[in-house]
Amino acid sequence: MLFSGIPFLYFFLPCVIVLYFAVPKCLKNAVLLFSSLFFYGWGEPKYVILMVISILCGYGFGLLIDRYRGTKWAKPLTVISVAISLSFLLYFKYADFFIENFSFGLPVKLLNLALPIGISFYTFQIVSYTVDVYRGDVKARKNPVALAAYVAMFPQLIAGPIVRYSDIEEQLDKRQHSAELIAAGARRFILGLGKKVLIANLLGELCADFKASEDISVLYCWLYAIAYALQVYFDFSGYSDMAIGLGKLFGFRFLENFNYPFISRSITEFWRRWHMSLGTWFRDYVYIPMGGNRVKPARWVLNIFTVWFLTGFWHGADWNFILWGLFFGVLLAAEKLFLGKYIAKSKLIGHIYTIAVVIVSFIIFDNTDIGAALTYIGGLVGGGNIPLVSAESLYVLKNYGLILVIGLVGATPLMKNIFSKERKFVSYIEPIFLAGLLVIITAYLVDGSFNPFLYFRF
Repeated sequence: MLFSGIPFLYFFLPCVIVLYFAVPKCLKNAVLLFSSLFFYGWGEPKYVILMVISILCGYGFGLLIDRYRGTKWAKPLTVISVAISLSFLLYFKYADFFIENFSFGLPVKLLNLALPIGISFYTFQIVSYTVDVYRGDVKARKNPVALAAYVAMFPQLIAGPIVRYSDIEEQLDKRQHSAELIAAGARRFILGLGKKVLIANLLGELCADFKASEDISVLYCWLYAIAYALQVYFDFSGYSDMAIGLGKLFGFRFLENFNYPFISRSITEFWRRWHMSLGTWFRDYVYIPMGGNRVKPARWVLNIFTVWFLTGFWHGADWNFILWGLFFGVLLAAEKLFLGKYIAKSKLIGHIYTIAVVIVSFIIFDNTDIGAALTYIGGLVGGGNIPLVSAESLYVLKNYGLILVIGLVGATPLMKNIFSKERKFVSYIEPIFLAGLLVIITAYLVDGSFNPFLYFRF
């Protein structure tokens, strides 16, 4: 079930909201849990069992770790818990990758396993919970329904943000509901839905046309590269907006996941603004435990490369994702060692450098065929003797030029800054704008067919 789908918008969500506010406070977490299991099972009923097993393991080990914290048993229990959680992820997401690439000629057949939707996200949430219990940052949750509701909560289940238990521990027991919070949640949800349906989907159509075309040119390569970078941003940030908005409807306050990353002036800054929940997760549970930057330079560089290898591999079981992660690892290490002081001298140079790197990186990200990725990257500078423009590229520019401009402007805080200065005017026109936007989105969903979520595969 997609957030950007008619069944979710006009059947599932209204029913859940009515039921949630109809039951007493003591049953609200139960409503969230069972509606979330229904939401997850809508497309993959058999994998609900896997999720329930994962949750029960996290719950049981959390209690054991909390009970034996401070003794010799706490660490082994934590290691076992983390190993079990990650084993599910490794098996379903990476087994075929390892068989295909490291079978060493042995006659081992691929398992052809379907990837359980959202397993990368809920696995990381369970791992962070048990590790935080071990560290003493949180107490083990004795109520299984509350813990299960946290892990399975449908607003952020499929594509994040990665919500840490410590961030909503108190909210699971005591959360406020108000008309203002509900209104803010609805506004955030509709705006995120608009980013996904009216911008990301259209940009995705441009990218699909490019890959199906045989009339490649420098202009067309640039249109594709810019469109895909913006598509990923509006798709994922739109989902995060919807998740944060839905959280507010039910009284939760999830942390932000994006902060206008395309205005960054370094790759370091970019990753402080892009998918922030993933970055902080790897920082707190991988980078810092390995020693962070409090080690010798060689070990420090190794720590960076380890984190970015894992970041890339987390996104997908293919070499292009690993290459994508290591590509950023090289640049981040270079910025910290010597490059940063040079790009910091000029805001313009820093910004151009960052955008160029990000555009190239997402071409790698989008293509499991490394050869195709290199061809497209070379096409940006005329490699392969391709023409500067072609008839098809001009046609595409004419058809998609407006949405590209909207995407470029929307990826900056320009409109937010303008509207923040006109709060009184916005307060009057906002309900009309949001209602109209929802009507347009609905019409597009009824009429359209191109409606994927890129991060479903992660």
